[in-house]
Amino acid sequence: MDRKQVAKATTKVISSYLTYQAVQSVLAELTEMNPPLALWLRGFSGQQILQDGEVYLHALLAQNQELAFRIMTVREHLVEDIMEDLPEMVFHDIKLKNSQYRKQQLEKLSQLSITEPSSPIESSSE
Repeated sequence: MDRKQVAKATTKVISSYLTYQAVQSVLAELTEMNPPLALWLRGFSGQQILQDGEVYLHALLAQNQELAFRIMTVREHLVEDIMEDLPEMVFHDIKLKNSQYRKQQLEKLSQLSITEPSSPIESSSE
């Protein structure tokens, strides 16, 4: 396992997710303040793949620089807000989930052993 590659891939996923959240936030604002622009952004976002935030932003920059800059600003604020707590939260969540899965498996295995029919004890009566 190449830790550096895992870190890079994780960074890309988080960055793309924060881009998605920024788009959702900007869409909510635009729906209130500028419905026609919200409709345009919704249509643009439907055509573009938001799974890769950088590809999405690159395409948006070509179509509407102002909106792209707005989304980038919101994304930057989001990362500033969550970065301090994120590593600890991820670590805690993974440990908790792993523990729950192990507990469920242990319970499942113990129920299997309890419910398995035991061999009848043969009594010899003479």
